[in-house]
Amino acid sequence: MATSYSPEVEAQLRADCEEIKSRYPVARSALMPILHLIQSVDGFVSPRGIVLAAEVLDLTRAEVSAVATFYSQYRRHPNGEYNVGVCTNALCAVMGGDVIWDTLTEYLGVGMDETTEDGKITLEALECNAGCDYAPVIMVNWEFFDNQTPESAKQLVDDIRAGKDIHPTRGPQIAHTFKENERVLAGFEDGHVDEGPSAGPASLRGLKIARENGWTAPQKKGGEQ
Repeated sequence: MATSYSPEVEAQLRADCEEIKSRYPVARSALMPILHLIQSVDGFVSPRGIVLAAEVLDLTRAEVSAVATFYSQYRRHPNGEYNVGVCTNALCAVMGGDVIWDTLTEYLGVGMDETTEDGKITLEALECNAGCDYAPVIMVNWEFFDNQTPESAKQLVDDIRAGKDIHPTRGPQIAHTFKENERVLAGFEDGHVDEGPSAGPASLRGLKIARENGWTAPQKKGGEQ
């Protein structure tokens, strides 16, 4: 990778950085979305991206690097086109997540935070994805693929490697690339926010039962804060 951006790319990055900065009363608060913006171009927090972020926010490179190395969503080496995260936390694990993880590591020939030779898939063992009602869950570029099995997981990665559209259980109709979703995390809408359900029947079961029984949350007594 080049040590600096082309004039056209750098001009667009700086313009986007200024838009992000305008959302915050203190400029350095824009660092985290700007790091996602860098990833939307480079696929990771690159050295040249660190330099640019430091310049536009008047920070040192060390300050930028400190944030980039603290949070797991910021990558320090190029990520695959699709990040396939298998939840291996307690509930998903006992429901089959550990088996899915073992299956995919063998099937793809890569381990934790490793990328397939074709650059298509980075495999990651994830902690809780807050989708326990649909365990075991896989997330592809942070989109939900619920109620997975070893067989469905293998089909999912096969479709990715074949260049086919993949369809999350909830959210957008199609799972977009890592770089495309990183731009969304930087705060730039992609027009897919209203596609698909955000919650399914299992997530809403408790609300349905409450409404059927006329249950409501306790009300505060007069004067209570």
